[in-house]
Amino acid sequence: MDRTERLLDLVALLLDAHEPVSWAELKESFPEDYGSGSDEATERKFERDKAELLELGIPLTYVQGDEDRKDGYLLDRNAYYLPEPGFTPEEMAVLYAAGSAALASGAFPGRHDLQHSLRKIGFFAGGELATPKVRMELGAVRESAAVPEHLETLWTAASARKWVEIVYASPKRPEPSTRKVDPYGLVLRRGVWSLVGYCHLRQGLRTFHVHRIRALKMNASKPRTHDFEVPASFAIDAHVPHAPWQWGIEPPVEVRLELQGPLAAQAGAHFPDARVERSGGRTEVVLTVSLLDALVKHVLALWPQARVVSPEPARARFRALAQAVASRHGGRA
Repeated sequence: MDRTERLLDLVALLLDAHEPVSWAELKESFPEDYGSGSDEATERKFERDKAELLELGIPLTYVQGDEDRKDGYLLDRNAYYLPEPGFTPEEMAVLYAAGSAALASGAFPGRHDLQHSLRKIGFFAGGELATPKVRMELGAVRESAAVPEHLETLWTAASARKWVEIVYASPKRPEPSTRKVDPYGLVLRRGVWSLVGYCHLRQGLRTFHVHRIRALKMNASKPRTHDFEVPASFAIDAHVPHAPWQWGIEPPVEVRLELQGPLAAQAGAHFPDARVERSGGRTEVVLTVSLLDALVKHVLALWPQARVVSPEPARARFRALAQAVASRHGGRA
């Protein structure tokens, strides 16, 4: 019997069973697989099948019998069947739209898993999904022809915790370098996919832009064995921050901004990593900044609803940049 067919039949048998299924019953139900050959060989095959099912999220449990129940194997139905998601039609429509947009972008890791999820959402919807009025501008992802394929490989390697070998073209070096990397995670920020992982060449955590990867190969040896563990302290946001002024290029400095008008009411949403202070009708946000020019340019774009309050070097930089823009257009800042 084909292995996939055997696993499906095994799951079906255990789901239909109302009491533990003994090893003798398994051998009788699968005579060609568990009932023939030496005991040692058939037990090894069953253990491999159990491991395969566990990897698929289907754990088999062996129970010791008593006066009321015999020895045997059980499949925990509560662990096998997922509960109803409980989403409203509108929530399902939003999820479906977001997932469809991700697929349509052409470069998204776990595409096959996402496709299966969308089919399930459509199934649970029980009819036509409402069409949300959403504008989706696709094609913004910076990619080369190999990015979709590389994302799939990196997704698989990160899930299986297998190291990858990459040929990386850094803008800081004239020639590509070959690196062995433990992939910890992937981030999409402003149209750029980044890989964060432990670089064995540099002996530390590094960030790599996926579109700069010229060649990629996942370690194929011992596919069921993990090559690494992701440290519990690892936080991907520390390596690919949300805002450009959070890049650790300069020594960190605390900058205070004052917000006015509609922007003041949206302070927490617009600057999610800032401390918001409201007093006497004033709204100020305090940020830790490690790339001052990036923040100053952002504040200038929000003028006059935002201005730099402190420190003085940040105020001076804001004034100089505003004057440069005004001079370019023939006016005064």
